[in-house]
Amino acid sequence: MFPIRDHNPSRRTPFVTYLFIAINVAVFIWQYSGLHDVRASNQFLYDYAFWPILFQNGEGLTGFFTHMFLHGGFMHLAGNMLFLWIFGDNMEDELGHLPFALFYVLSGFAAAYIQYLPDPSSTIPMVGASGAIAGVMGGYLLMFPKAKVDVFIFLVIFIRILPIPSFIVLGVWMALQVLNGLGSDLNGGGVAYWAHVGGFAAGFVMAIPLWLRRGAMAFWDRTHGHPPHPETRYPTSNVPLIRRRR
Repeated sequence: MFPIRDHNPSRRTPFVTYLFIAINVAVFIWQYSGLHDVRASNQFLYDYAFWPILFQNGEGLTGFFTHMFLHGGFMHLAGNMLFLWIFGDNMEDELGHLPFALFYVLSGFAAAYIQYLPDPSSTIPMVGASGAIAGVMGGYLLMFPKAKVDVFIFLVIFIRILPIPSFIVLGVWMALQVLNGLGSDLNGGGVAYWAHVGGFAAGFVMAIPLWLRRGAMAFWDRTHGHPPHPETRYPTSNVPLIRRRR
């Protein structure tokens, strides 16, 4: 079950969103095609991943920023870029290009710091854009709680694309991060759940001034929680219902 698109078109070309996607893809290609030996790969991670133990000692400040442009594999990259593509354009549309870039980076900083706090001496490096993207999702939830998000659902014999309000999609996602974070060790089994929580919370809070400028509750009253412009309409999904033979 994962989102594939929303019904919330941006009114301006999201140049910064596209730029962040391009940078992430370019770094991934360079990392996995240009580093041909284990030593070079390890040095790359040492230099550019976020290491809590180094940060605690006043080192690794570069990684505090650059970690959000590194990924641990193709599916890690693809999933993050899909979420950025779905939710990033609308937050950039509302904030403006440069403010959105700052919003994104600050969300990534908050995500890394929240992941760092429970275990400052951790020697596990953190990579990935998901903390920064979680901030974008937090802001999106505040601004467009009822925007429709198409979710692809695959449950063995049930395959459908369903439009679901963003407050459900993002609320369930956030709840899962908290539950998984509480139910796992500090390293999260390889997933930085608390970075997701921290980034999401930071993005939500940073979007509050924008929401207030739009009118706060009056903004929601005018839009009913939907985008303040016509929604995109997609044709009804023709994904068939597949039944097992008996």
